Amino acid sequence: MPNLKEIRIRIASVNSTRQITSAMKMVSAAKLRRAQDGVVQLRPYASKLDGILQSISDNVGSSNDNVFGKDRPVNKILVVVITSNKGLCGAFNSNVIKKTVQLIQNDFAALNEKGKVELLTIGKKGFDYFRIRNYKIAKNQSSIYEKLNFDKIIPVVEEIMSSFENKEYDKVILVYNQFKNAAVQILTEEQFLPLKKQKKDKNNFAHHFDFIYEPSQEYMMKELIPKSLKIQFYKALLDSYAAEHGARMTAMHKATDNAADLLKELNLTFNKARQGAITKEILEIVGGANALKK
Repeated sequence: MPNLKEIRIRIASVNSTRQITSAMKMVSAAKLRRAQDGVVQLRPYASKLDGILQSISDNVGSSNDNVFGKDRPVNKILVVVITSNKGLCGAFNSNVIKKTVQLIQNDFAALNEKGKVELLTIGKKGFDYFRIRNYKIAKNQSSIYEKLNFDKIIPVVEEIMSSFENKEYDKVILVYNQFKNAAVQILTEEQFLPLKKQKKDKNNFAHHFDFIYEPSQEYMMKELIPKSLKIQFYKALLDSYAAEHGARMTAMHKATDNAADLLKELNLTFNKARQGAITKEILEIVGGANALKK
């Protein structure tokens, strides 16, 4: 059994850790509330924008002018890996990294051997992992999380769209955690480019109305597709950002509870050790007194 001094030091250490994790939990809870509001407010807008786009595409049909909707032979792929800049958020980052590695090694193995799979990393955790293991990283955009807003992501999306339009990449895939609630994050693999053909949804509001488009449906198509792509990319980042704080809050909550349980065990061990030390001292005193009597 460890001595009293060692147990006291460990109790102080665990208590300090519990205070830190408890503070981190509260900070993450405050940040989660703001991030969650952003996601919740954006989703209806993104959904209605997709509905209008679907209505126009149904009326216009397939157009050769829609370069972002063209399927072509896949010779080069860009995988956008969205992780966080900080750790202490459970399996949040490792799940995204594992999914990305699985995609590269299994689904795109042939292209990867030819060096035709590149990564665009958003978040230091993903960047550090793939950089150390010598994966082909086209660009790192970890600084995008500093004051994340729509204007800040526009240059990133436009660069991706321009690369696809110039046939530098034939497919762009997003890998990120979608926010469901504070305790649940949905690992998502999503094709960003080329645009997937949308399935008709009878419940979609766009199918219940005949819109009057000005100046024309073709012009609206050209304007809405780039905007829809930017909104889709921004939504993925907001989802990941909210999911990160939800995962960190949950992880810190569990760490705080574990620290509290460990403190109970340490206090019990300390009391047993102190009681044992007191009993030993009493026995020594009694033994010494008996020896003097003799």
